[in-house]
Amino acid sequence: MSRDEFLYVAPYLTSLLITLGVFIYTWNHRQVRGAVTYLWFIGAQALSIIGFIFELISPSLNLKILWDMFQWVTESIVILAFFIFAIEVAERKFRHPRLVWSLILILPFILILLLLTDNFHHLIYHNPHLSKSDPFTILEYGFTPFVYIYTILFIYLLTFYGVGLLLRSAFKSSGTYRAQFLILALGFSAPILGSIFPLLGVTIGPQRDITPITVAVGNMIIAFGLFRYGLFDLVPIAREKIMENMADPMIVLDVYDRVVDVNQAALKKVNKKYSEVEGFQAKTALSEWPVIQNHLENIQEQTTTIAIKRKGENSFYELSISPLTDNKKRLLGHIIVVHDITRHKNLEEGYRQLSEELEERVRERTEELAEAYDTTLEGWARALELRDKETEGHSRRVMETTLKVARSMKISEEDIEQIRRGSILHDIGKMGIPDEILHKPGKLTIEERSIINEHPGTAYKLLAPIPFLKKALDIPYSHHEKWDGTGYPQGLKGNEIPLAARIFAIADVWDALGSNRSYNQAWPREKIIAYIAGESGRHFDPSIANIFLGLVEKGEI
Repeated sequence: MSRDEFLYVAPYLTSLLITLGVFIYTWNHRQVRGAVTYLWFIGAQALSIIGFIFELISPSLNLKILWDMFQWVTESIVILAFFIFAIEVAERKFRHPRLVWSLILILPFILILLLLTDNFHHLIYHNPHLSKSDPFTILEYGFTPFVYIYTILFIYLLTFYGVGLLLRSAFKSSGTYRAQFLILALGFSAPILGSIFPLLGVTIGPQRDITPITVAVGNMIIAFGLFRYGLFDLVPIAREKIMENMADPMIVLDVYDRVVDVNQAALKKVNKKYSEVEGFQAKTALSEWPVIQNHLENIQEQTTTIAIKRKGENSFYELSISPLTDNKKRLLGHIIVVHDITRHKNLEEGYRQLSEELEERVRERTEELAEAYDTTLEGWARALELRDKETEGHSRRVMETTLKVARSMKISEEDIEQIRRGSILHDIGKMGIPDEILHKPGKLTIEERSIINEHPGTAYKLLAPIPFLKKALDIPYSHHEKWDGTGYPQGLKGNEIPLAARIFAIADVWDALGSNRSYNQAWPREKIIAYIAGESGRHFDPSIANIFLGLVEKGEI
């Protein structure tokens, strides 16, 4: 197919795609009333467009006539399907259905017979011939009396009758449902209105029959209705079916608060007959619910929860009152819907009590677990101190100093608790150091120092698998890192070092230098202060060093 031919056919292909899109959407909603019949309608339309395209591109007269016959049949199915659809949606009943359907089907039956025998009588195709056009040749033939009769009595009569049913239903409905019926009427009318032009001898384009284009227009209107007004999603339901099938009591009051309508659920609730409430004031008819009267004075829509005491027990209801107004916003009455939520309230109260009990149990259990964990941590720290007598009390002292600095920095209590645990366990990795190295009184060799430096990594391997200690791991793993990046085990620098480890590092050095060890005598306080000040920006975080030295100056450390 050449470029010009494709561009010529493109509008009809577009029409086909639109039709198929509506078909697929309807197929997915085929359980809705009228949708199956509409599937026949839209499917026959798609076939008719296909027949039109093949007629257009066929090179010979016989092939064009064959595909034109195909269109006569599919368009007849279109009209029948639309007629049935309109009857179903509008819920129209015939008094003598067999007679009506016999009269309707006789013309399509005659049409098919005439199409099959047209070579003998030419009652359909009078003087068929090809007319030259660019880029395709066009099938032309004279309209016979039967064509006019069939078009008027079958196509137009059934279509206009069906459209009339849809318009009648639109005027009986309101809101979305009225829009639905109007959209359907307009969408179905478009192809028929377009078919009037060829009958009158009026040509809009090179093709005499513009039906595929008008079909596309009609289906675009239907597609708009599908997405804007929920065709085949929102199906009109009669008022009495809604009212009487509602499980919740529903009452309609006029402007004087008299009952004008009520459903069976409400009558059962108040234990009265319809004749005992219709026309009566709400305070009389609804004496079971005197609290409702307090809410009727408000013209605005409202939803509230009310409690009614019966036999010493409270029943809870969700009360919805909606005002009815005219187009000038004048009050006409109220619609009241009462939904029993007693069971929901009881369950809600039960859930609340259960939730409180569970929260208390979880809190107690959490405290027990935390206490057990902390006792275990204290035990680990104590075991390490028993192994290394020289550091006895070191973990407790460093922890207290670290916490003082952390609290002065306004760190949250939750994080301080993790710092406390990390401080207790800061040297837990030394459990992996041999006694001869750990207790060596003299200077360590390079190899021995290397083994000592492995203790942060050992601490990580010991503690990382324990979820409870995940947040406390910063100090045991990183307290030997230095601000200038020369520390170990990771060589972290500056703010890469966790905050807890930066705080602890100063407290650890402060206590270590101030304690007597076999390899080191305790330094005077002034010398330690000078050392920490000198290492600010190298070993220690400068801002934390300033805070620490400020606490020392105040005598808080």
